[in-house]
Amino acid sequence: MGDRSGASGSRRRRTGSRPSSQGGSGPAAAAEEEVRDVGAGGDAPAPEKDKDGDVDVGSGQWDLRCHRLQDSLFSSDSGFNNYRGILNWCVVMLILSNARLFLENLIKYGILVDPIQVVSLFLKDPYSWPALCLVIVANVFAVAAFQVEKRLAVGALTEQAGLLLHVVNLATILCFPAAVAFLLASITPVGSVLALMVYTILFLKLCSYRDVNLWCRERRARAKAKAAPAGKKANGGAAQCTVSYPDNLTYRDLYYFLFAPTLCYELNFPRSARIRKRFLLRRLLEMLFLTQLMVGLIQQWMVPTIQNSMKPFKDMDYSRIIERLLKLAVPNHLIWLIFFYWLFHSCLNAVAELMHFGDREFYRDWWNSESVTYFWQNWNIPVHKWCLRHFYKPMLRRGSSKWAARMGVFLASAFFHEIPLAWIVGRFFRGNYGNAAVWLTLIIGQPVAVLMYVHDYYVLNYEAPTAGA
Repeated sequence: MGDRSGASGSRRRRTGSRPSSQGGSGPAAAAEEEVRDVGAGGDAPAPEKDKDGDVDVGSGQWDLRCHRLQDSLFSSDSGFNNYRGILNWCVVMLILSNARLFLENLIKYGILVDPIQVVSLFLKDPYSWPALCLVIVANVFAVAAFQVEKRLAVGALTEQAGLLLHVVNLATILCFPAAVAFLLASITPVGSVLALMVYTILFLKLCSYRDVNLWCRERRARAKAKAAPAGKKANGGAAQCTVSYPDNLTYRDLYYFLFAPTLCYELNFPRSARIRKRFLLRRLLEMLFLTQLMVGLIQQWMVPTIQNSMKPFKDMDYSRIIERLLKLAVPNHLIWLIFFYWLFHSCLNAVAELMHFGDREFYRDWWNSESVTYFWQNWNIPVHKWCLRHFYKPMLRRGSSKWAARMGVFLASAFFHEIPLAWIVGRFFRGNYGNAAVWLTLIIGQPVAVLMYVHDYYVLNYEAPTAGA
């Protein structure tokens, strides 16, 4: 309001000086008044503008002054941060460059997309479904864990015996599917990966199921030791709206947890009030469309590049290997981004909506990661929560230091090969440079792993039988 009053005052002074100038004594008084305004404000007042927005070029210093103290927009001191146009330019250039690559691929190989061929990735024999049978057998291990917890709840088993049975059950979950996938010739690689993924998720879920029920038994034992009438009355009131231990030990509760989009067990999950049909329909359409898109990109773009990479690997032609690696990096990274959205947003939200599951934080802003550690903590929230709850905090309770507990969580979530990379990025890169380093590891690191696994699979399954013959 002060600026407006000052501007209006200046206009009044200038308009008031015009009659004086016509009277003969106005110009000197108007000049003095303008000088006083300049001295009072420390700078010249804003010039008058006409109806078109242009500066009124009249008498005085306004026709001479066109510069002021300011920084260039790209300077960090300018405070300018609106780069939306440059971002749009980058998107357009990215689309054009990938369109050229895609057109080159079509001209060179033709249309390679074949939805029927996808079935052969899961089945070698239409009358043999080993991967599906392996997934169905997983129910045996879930029921075994449930029965152990039922007997522990009523005191039919000691804690030591229950721990031994859980350890045997969990170890079998890890070893049994791996042995079947390795020894059974009729199972396909894609079927093996899906089955092993299901068993890995089951292993993490049953670990959490066992830990939470153990904590409930310990809390119940402490409550019995400190039993009081007021406490019993409060617990009875709370039991009317929530499930308490051991009432949670039902097959309904167990299978709700097994199908829920989380790895951490709770007696009372947050629930949504209703199923949003439009939201669910959008997620299902996304799942269908993105599945077809990923299959098409893999068949049309990745498979020819991988096949053409086997000869450079065999000849150890490093320049050609690097060229194939960079050529594979773009489609691989694009498919990985699509897969992330398909799994963590479309699939998990669809399952959560069907099951009224309320906690939808499946990922955080990992794309802003300035370190590899931050990326691993935020791109897969269900795994991070599991590591934090069942690995990090128990280590702290057992007396481990925070550094040792964090390193243990990092080893469990990122595996051993990420330690040097995380140290280098965290030690030498900060801010935008750290974010660029994280993106570079995602874009280049995954194609290296893909080529190494495919090369080993090709050598073991194609070159080894030929050499033996």
